[in-house]
Amino acid sequence: MSRWAGRLLMIGMALGLGSTAFVPVPVPRADQAALGERLFFDPILSRSRTISCASCHQPAFAFADTSAVSRGERGRLGKRNTPSAMNVRLQANFFWDGRAATLEEQALLPIANPTEMDLPLGQAVKRLNDSRQYRTFFERVFGEAPTQQNLARALAEFERTLETNQSPLDEWRLNDNEVAVSAAAKRGFALFEGKARCVQCHFGPDFNSAEFRNIGLYDGQALADSGRAVLTKKAADLGKFKIGPLRNVALTAPYMHNGMFKTLGQVLDFYNDPSIVVPNALNRDPLLAKPLGLTKQEKQDLESFLLALTDKRFLPRNLPATQSR
Repeated sequence: MSRWAGRLLMIGMALGLGSTAFVPVPVPRADQAALGERLFFDPILSRSRTISCASCHQPAFAFADTSAVSRGERGRLGKRNTPSAMNVRLQANFFWDGRAATLEEQALLPIANPTEMDLPLGQAVKRLNDSRQYRTFFERVFGEAPTQQNLARALAEFERTLETNQSPLDEWRLNDNEVAVSAAAKRGFALFEGKARCVQCHFGPDFNSAEFRNIGLYDGQALADSGRAVLTKKAADLGKFKIGPLRNVALTAPYMHNGMFKTLGQVLDFYNDPSIVVPNALNRDPLLAKPLGLTKQEKQDLESFLLALTDKRFLPRNLPATQSR
């Protein structure tokens, strides 16, 4: 296990959230990541040269978007909410339905997607080769001209640098700084691990897991996105979506695969009793079969805990103690 993976294992254990199975991941190459960062912010990879990866993955919002679904080429609306591109280095799969198994595969799909950047990969590579500047960069970094493979590698290496582990919660749990978080956040942490049962799906250093679950946002009618089942064609996977990291979650509203909840308060209200929001949900996970019975104060404490997962690079931010509902 690398020193970096060992550090994350320690973080997960120190946070009291268990561990995850770590796959050895090489330390990102600085030169490749720097090239990837340049590409991430350059609209050269979209058909009209007006949209970049950062158009939907906005740095100020933990590399997520502020819309329920993002707009791509010619104003086309996507079908699912744009997740954060941060804290992805240890993830086992990508996109809400897990269609990509590696960051490299994930990096290329939005470029070619007609709803997003709408640029065939062959044309994207040709553009980079036609650019004297980019051809020089790729030859300097990779020792060869731009290809689909090294384009994917550069973008993925940049994304691997977007890790955060210096939140108020880390300061409290890792450095024993008792004043780093509020009493409400500490109560919320206890609820997260206990009564609210959040830790059964969100654990480890990034507060996520490699599982796909149906939390009750699929009824086959108004909520008809079948999620993981689109790929697997299995009835058991209807309505299942990826469990993503919770770090910096206060910055990544709106929430869920369809962006239907505007605030963390709405998310907590939903988890407290999903049947009130979606009474005819199909295939909802047994973990959410019964209401949690959280009080108003307990939901506020949980929200304080979630706010404490915001990395210091985003602080100070105008984040309220509790978000309006």
